[in-house]
Amino acid sequence: MPSRAALLSAAALLFASLAGAAANPPRIGLVLGGGGARGAAHIGVLEVLERLRVPVHCVAGTSMGAIVAGAFTSGVSPERMRAEMAIADWADIFDDSPNYTELELRHKRLAQRFLPGSELGLADGGVRAPPGVVAGQKVKQFFNRLVRADLGDPDIAHTALPLAIVATDIGTGERVIFRAGSLTRAMRASMSVPGLMAPAEVDGRKLVDGGLVDNLPVKEVRELCRPDVVIAVNVGTPLLAPREVGSLLTVTAQMVAILTEQNVTRSLAELTPQDIYIRPALDGIGPGDFDRHAEAAERGRAAAEALAGRLASLALPPSAYTAWQQGLQRATPQPPRVDAVEVAGLVRVNPEAVARHLSQRTGEPLDAERLQRELLRVYGDGHYENVDYELVNLGGRRLLRVLPVEKRWGPDYLRFALALASTLGQGSTYSLRAAWQKTWLNAWGAELLLQGELGRSSGAAAEWLQPLGAAQRWFADASVAYRRERQDLFLGESRVAQYLVERSTAEAALGLNLGRLGALRIGRRELLLRPGLETGLPLLPTTSLHRSGWLATLELDQLDRVWFPTRGWALRASWFDTGNGSADRPGYSKSSAELRLAWPVADTVFGARVASTVSPRGTLPPFDAASLGGFLNLSGYSSGQLLADSVHYAHLRTERIVGKLPLGLRGDLRLGAAIEVGRLGQPLVPSRLTGGWIDSATLYLGGQTPLGPVYLGAGYSSRGGANAYLFIGAP
Repeated sequence: MPSRAALLSAAALLFASLAGAAANPPRIGLVLGGGGARGAAHIGVLEVLERLRVPVHCVAGTSMGAIVAGAFTSGVSPERMRAEMAIADWADIFDDSPNYTELELRHKRLAQRFLPGSELGLADGGVRAPPGVVAGQKVKQFFNRLVRADLGDPDIAHTALPLAIVATDIGTGERVIFRAGSLTRAMRASMSVPGLMAPAEVDGRKLVDGGLVDNLPVKEVRELCRPDVVIAVNVGTPLLAPREVGSLLTVTAQMVAILTEQNVTRSLAELTPQDIYIRPALDGIGPGDFDRHAEAAERGRAAAEALAGRLASLALPPSAYTAWQQGLQRATPQPPRVDAVEVAGLVRVNPEAVARHLSQRTGEPLDAERLQRELLRVYGDGHYENVDYELVNLGGRRLLRVLPVEKRWGPDYLRFALALASTLGQGSTYSLRAAWQKTWLNAWGAELLLQGELGRSSGAAAEWLQPLGAAQRWFADASVAYRRERQDLFLGESRVAQYLVERSTAEAALGLNLGRLGALRIGRRELLLRPGLETGLPLLPTTSLHRSGWLATLELDQLDRVWFPTRGWALRASWFDTGNGSADRPGYSKSSAELRLAWPVADTVFGARVASTVSPRGTLPPFDAASLGGFLNLSGYSSGQLLADSVHYAHLRTERIVGKLPLGLRGDLRLGAAIEVGRLGQPLVPSRLTGGWIDSATLYLGGQTPLGPVYLGAGYSSRGGANAYLFIGAP
């Protein structure tokens, strides 16, 4: 047995060792790996470190790990991270488009006629596609809010703890490490999933997700502060099982996962026995499941708690930990006063076109929330890859610099739309629409839109829009259009004839933009109609009609979505008057008005539509008449089945939200029902449906798709009409 002297000597050595450890606590490096939405588990790990009073001396992060690491080192507490994740609308964050109500009317009409995702650029003599499905506009705004960029975008070199963020140069495959520069820009670069989110361009390099080269940057944290202990948190996505790999999407995901897992394996080999490795159990939570952030955070917390014994050995005494924590926190002064506002970096676009959206006044504190909304409005003009801001201190004066980046694939674009339709009463049809849009043809932002269409309706059109000033409040436009379409004629429930109608128009108007509310136009129209009977009974005259007259339109649109609105209203009124005419060419006027409403109650959306078309002067000609029939326009009847000199219509509908579309595709899946009523004035062909209100009931299932809206429904009228519908794409 050892002597008493030997035991006393050993005890003295142990006491001295413990005293030295307390005086010189180990340096700790924290590694936060990438994994998309699974990275919310890092928040739970930080909560456990906070509870156990475990300090951190440097942090390295990749992808979602870079987001949490950047927020943590800039003074954002785990509690606030949870709160920001909870209030974020993740489906909206990954949809760059501003709220539909924030768009000006012209951009709303483009969104209705063409698919936003179909845009291709015409630049440098070739066709160029956007670099990603998501541009990252709202993602970057989320980072700005998270780290309080309104107080000044933190510089990585000056965060409370040494920080390294990993990204990948997609051009060279090189590993790019951010140890200085804009924190939010580095976060944006590290999270740019190739093919999904556009690369971040930094110093001429196109940067994407750092997980491709270093998803768990253990080596980087060792170089950053030479820690005694590394805490590594791995939230990477495991490989799919062979049976799960079949589609192009899953093959691509598996390729990325293979690259990621290979570099993670190399990183794990660098861990030593004194390091602590945390692998939260995140089964069932995918990289895109951001709506499950709270669950992921709890699983991260549980994984860290399971290692609480080892982590507790790294704890500081309460007073020492409080001092460390206070050094981490960032001062939160009042928002700075803005002494000047500048729009920088534009080549084609007039800076005044950006400034018209901004309301920040000099000499007043920065209103970051309002500025973010206004930058989205700027982005909604469609000319920019992204729009950001920075605060610059110039000799004691604070400059707010707005930084719109013009689209590299612009300023000329190809746009497309495809619509497929099948109805019980009129069979199947298709429509393929394409356009060439040229923008910023002069300093005031003139645009030329050339479009063509093939299908049930075929034709071509050209439109010139000329804003009258850089602020674009007033505008002039001119257009010519030719359209040839088939029009069915019904006698009762039977289709008895089909006409081919050629419609040519020329318009010139002066307009006033009413901000985001809508627009007013007043001008002249030339109209030429050439009808011809293709088959069936000659019930309508086929003489050509040529009329000219004054035109006025008022369009106000405050619905929140182009398709399947949840709330808001829209009003459209138009008036066309050809004057008195003569005995052989009688004049007429046509007046139309339509009001649409939508309002939500829990998971149900209620909607209404009221419309009317009348002829205050004369009689409407047969092929410029009012009509009823078609989906949600008396759905029990075919499109255009009920023709008259005047019509009145109303419906009330209810739509139950029964599902949500995947991340990045804004919209709901809805089960709807509508009660409709309509009334005809003087019919163009004999009809038993005059002299009273016509009813119809409709049941349908609808949702948003990458090709536009889709509807499957059926309508029935107690007065004899019945129809079924299938629509895919923009009508």
